[in-house]
Amino acid sequence: MMRRLGPADYRDMPWKNGGGVTRELLKLPHPSDPARFLARLSIATVGAPGPFSLFPGVDRTLMLLDGAGMVLSIRGAQEVVLDRRWQPFAFPGEAEIHCQLLGGPVRDFNLMVDRAVAQASLEVVHLAPGGTRTLAGAGTVLLHVLDGRVSVAGPPLAVEETLWLEAPESLALRSEEGAVVAAVHLRRPGAQG
Repeated sequence: MMRRLGPADYRDMPWKNGGGVTRELLKLPHPSDPARFLARLSIATVGAPGPFSLFPGVDRTLMLLDGAGMVLSIRGAQEVVLDRRWQPFAFPGEAEIHCQLLGGPVRDFNLMVDRAVAQASLEVVHLAPGGTRTLAGAGTVLLHVLDGRVSVAGPPLAVEETLWLEAPESLALRSEEGAVVAAVHLRRPGAQG
């Protein structure tokens, strides 16, 4: 199964804590609880300092897309500075985190997965002009283009487009002009493929 998504398919959703709005790129349904999600990809604009929404039982990965960055104060841990684009940072959704902006609004990419039913990894793939890269298949693979254009299957994907693949064989990514792609591998223990 392969599905291609673009900005017309995305939807704006209020933050769980009411502090802002996120653009939901894709939400995979939970296998047993319709009130939850299995996994979710989104892009949020953070315009002011404040607390993160709490998501107990959810593993989160966040990375800066645009802006000067932010400092995350995590209760019981050291502060984390996110000031470099496309550098993933993973943390538990139940962690109490306060965000301080380093210099104005930022946009960030969010991956969330229910840890009781799945595990996910986020890799940022950089392709030079004319470059190729082969990614392992199996499970669920989600590709989101951060910069440039990339060919996987069919017409090239452009910036802000997402490709959702179920149980693919290995994937050959190619870019004529160069590209940066967020590649998510989602695995469900006990699931086939």
